[in-house]
Amino acid sequence: MIEVKNITKTYGSGDTAFQALKGISFDIADGEFIAIMGPSGSGKSTLMHILGCLDTPTSGTYKLDGKDVSKMDDEELADIRKSKIGFVFQAFNLLPRTTVLRNVMLPLIYAGVGEAEREERAARSLTAAGMTETHFLHKSNELSGGQIQRVAIARALVNDPSLILADEPTGNLDTKTGEIVLGTFQKLNEEHGRTIVLITHEPDVAEHAQRIIHIRDGEILSDKKHVQRKARQHIQ
Repeated sequence: MIEVKNITKTYGSGDTAFQALKGISFDIADGEFIAIMGPSGSGKSTLMHILGCLDTPTSGTYKLDGKDVSKMDDEELADIRKSKIGFVFQAFNLLPRTTVLRNVMLPLIYAGVGEAEREERAARSLTAAGMTETHFLHKSNELSGGQIQRVAIARALVNDPSLILADEPTGNLDTKTGEIVLGTFQKLNEEHGRTIVLITHEPDVAEHAQRIIHIRDGEILSDKKHVQRKARQHIQ
């Protein structure tokens, strides 16, 4: 699904130039659950922006589903983000006084999808993200942090993207609630075959993935598969 070859990213020029990424290369297969881990300043946020088609590399190539997106213009990148990538961020970015169902439907409204299909697809995504139908008409400010993040995951799923890109998705959650959210990602990967890339600086979060790519100072230190840590399941 993802082919990254010799990606570099340089900010500025001349004496003030800073190279955030220094020849990064890796592949991610369809259906993998990957964690990209590194401390602040490691280059993981820059890499996340490139994988999410929010930025382009200075050199090298990035292919998503066989398409080279590394040389696309802003309009083409926007189309890729809309059709192929679902984003889940540390900040939930939901409308607080809007129902759960409508929050998930919003991307479909902007895409011009009809009302009946919008509701069907939103409900299906919410169910896949672990939300029960009894919560669909609750407003997002009436939910717990873990429930809000699962709504955000459902919103990321609603356009049926090839890739789920999760940037520090447990950063605003306590440990117990974070486990619930990580369990949701594992279920989406195992039962629904979703490809997930998780960006984190926390080793215990990264261990919930099947493979960890560790970067530091813009370079890959290690890229290893490991025994996946299963999220503890809690009733919420």
